[in-house]
Amino acid sequence: MDRITATKTARMADEIEKVFPLSLEVKEAIATTNREAFVSTGFKHSAYKLDALPIGAAQYISSPLTVAKMTEYLFPRGADRVLEVGCGSGYQAAVLSKLFRGVFTIERIEPLILEAKKRFRDLGIQNIHTRTDDGQNGWKTYAPYDRILFSATAKEIPQTLFEQLADDGILIAPLQKGERQVITRFIKDGSRIKEEELEDCDFVPILDGVQTK
Repeated sequence: MDRITATKTARMADEIEKVFPLSLEVKEAIATTNREAFVSTGFKHSAYKLDALPIGAAQYISSPLTVAKMTEYLFPRGADRVLEVGCGSGYQAAVLSKLFRGVFTIERIEPLILEAKKRFRDLGIQNIHTRTDDGQNGWKTYAPYDRILFSATAKEIPQTLFEQLADDGILIAPLQKGERQVITRFIKDGSRIKEEELEDCDFVPILDGVQTK
């Protein structure tokens, strides 16, 4: 990042911290990830605002505040591998790449994942692995994962994803509960899954299948 971009990104991390307390690691990850690189050209001027922005295919890049919260809720310290369901622009995965040795991210909309892969390449990020698929299937090849993160709202979590979560692993997902969407933390304890509601939220819904255009 050039100096001006680095200053803007660091200031954005400070703005987030005024609203939501950040660990040193997560704040550093936000402050050193170039959000402007993940924003559509027409919205570059809004890249450092704490707002969600459209990225095409009726999808959005989450607000940096939301990305920071979801990352913090994962408790990334000490975890090695994370699976993300819903790559979108790739911004959340890029933040996670500063905190995990391996990031595995799935996107059902092929043009979005191709754009995200180019961004990762251009930014020199080498520890993100991408896949075009229905993220509700997970990615069995590299399981188990210490953490799993949904970047879209689900009505329920498929059992196969809990099977791909390591013991003592954490899964964070926005869940549809009646009229509300609620960020929910699941902790796997042997054969038991502990569930905890964290806060209300607003994400795009998870959809079935793969979209090639």
